[in-house]
Amino acid sequence: MSPLQPLLWIVTAAFGAFSLWVMAQVGYLGIWREGFAGLGSTQITIDLVLACGVALGYVVPECRAQGRAAWPWVLLTLAGGSLGLLAYLLWRRR
Repeated sequence: MSPLQPLLWIVTAAFGAFSLWVMAQVGYLGIWREGFAGLGSTQITIDLVLACGVALGYVVPECRAQGRAAWPWVLLTLAGGSLGLLAYLLWRRR
């Protein structure tokens, strides 16, 4: 186990709980609407999409090299943003 694993669990749990709370307040589509409400939020949303795309560029080849399916992590990242990537880091094999 990596020494950063406990911190990764804490970050994932805290951000996941916050994300669920926000979704309960505004809904899934509401999160996207808010993400494009102004120039600043649009920049952050585009930045998140780009960062997740770049990260998936590393996840997919790593899964293929290990003979594992990458599609669950791709779908989870497309639906949940960085939560999908955090989950991958928690459950990936080395």
